[in-house]
Amino acid sequence: MGQICEIWPVEYLNEETMGEPQEPKPSKLFMSLIFAEESCFQLGLQDLLLTFGETDFLSERFSFDFTEYYSREMGPILFRHFLAFQSLIPPSTLPEIKLTTNRIEGKYVHLQGDRRLNIDPGYLSLEHVILATTKGYTHRPYLRDGIYADLTLIYQKGSYRALEWTYPDYRQPNIIALFNHLRTTYAEALKRRTNHPC
Repeated sequence: MGQICEIWPVEYLNEETMGEPQEPKPSKLFMSLIFAEESCFQLGLQDLLLTFGETDFLSERFSFDFTEYYSREMGPILFRHFLAFQSLIPPSTLPEIKLTTNRIEGKYVHLQGDRRLNIDPGYLSLEHVILATTKGYTHRPYLRDGIYADLTLIYQKGSYRALEWTYPDYRQPNIIALFNHLRTTYAEALKRRTNHPC
């Protein structure tokens, strides 16, 4: 049986053929909170602030009526806020963040086990928007600890753009505009870190 890995001459082993591993830039953590009761949202928000630190963005309250997926569990009239956090995160921490937000959700379930609060964390980079999910699919590579990454939006030609599998609510022009705004805030934060690394 032939050799599996071809041996390249030394002169070809340069930066163009063998890249040096580098840690990615830190990313901007955001979350979507879906709820029926304002009081439950406020309690969940306080938990998130205590856990992940101060926010630098809280969206207006949106009606959440793109799907009935949560209606049976949480009720027919649902609302949503997006929020983003001041501190940037290593992208590799997304699984533990998702597991943490799952535990926070669990604090507010009804006695029969139904959720009252849905928290979907994700991060944005200059190139894309990633959501954390516990469900695998063709466009969701596995990370670790039962958590997958959902490539939700990509940045092209001056704006984030939806993909064929992007959730309907994340396709809406006002939501894409929201993420474009967060990207601007994020880019400014990266620039400050570069200018003042300490």
